[in-house]
Amino acid sequence: METVIVIPARYGSTRFPGKPLAEIAGHSLVSRVIDIAQKACAATINTSYVVATDHEDIKSHAEACGAPAVMTDPELPSGSDRALVAANMFAPSADFVIGLQGDAPFTPHTYVSALIEEAAESETDVVTPVLRLSWDALDMLRKQKESYPFSGTTCIRLDNGRAVWFSKNILPAIRKEEKLRTKSDYSPVFRHVGLYGYRKDALERFTKLPLGHYEEMEGLEQLRFLENGMTVQAVEVQPYELSMWGVDEPEDAELAAELIAKHGDPMTSGV
Repeated sequence: METVIVIPARYGSTRFPGKPLAEIAGHSLVSRVIDIAQKACAATINTSYVVATDHEDIKSHAEACGAPAVMTDPELPSGSDRALVAANMFAPSADFVIGLQGDAPFTPHTYVSALIEEAAESETDVVTPVLRLSWDALDMLRKQKESYPFSGTTCIRLDNGRAVWFSKNILPAIRKEEKLRTKSDYSPVFRHVGLYGYRKDALERFTKLPLGHYEEMEGLEQLRFLENGMTVQAVEVQPYELSMWGVDEPEDAELAAELIAKHGDPMTSGV
């Protein structure tokens, strides 16, 4: 199996223009994600990576960091479309494509490797990671949703890992929760991590399908796969101490720098 990791790095952002070039604790945002891709490539077989951007400054900066980069159309409708275009430009023979979010500098490279390993052993259309939430983490998610109801995505999965559904609501609803809390430190809720690996033929089919009904309601691309009978494997991964949502605003970059100062820098720790 040949894999290509695509790092989307768009210049345009309403809340944070040029954010791939924003500095976080001495390194640009995109260079931090490049580091993740490089470590994942080193840990797996027959894997390459490329930065997909729409701006020459980002392309030049990525290349200065030692990363290959391609220019893609800024009008592409989604990150999945951008991943497919970049994969076809850079690694046309690849049969598995990973979209590594360019605004997620703390994605453990082990999560990327886990998707590649799962894809090599199964025939599923899409692979994506999930975290089983402790009761404390679930309480925090519930509190967060009081102010930001569309933050955080949960996943319903079967015992074999096959995803049944994703939602911005917290699923499943839990009867007799007090009793369950006495039996385990972990809740039955899985939080989705926004990282995807696609069979290339499945990604090609996805980009040709119309927007799904529930995809539009929830604002979740992955529901288009499920609404069209395609298979999504939700791989359980372990939580990582250095964790936050994506860098969407300048304040997020400041928070990321604070977390690095507190927990250490993953670029130098090998995580």
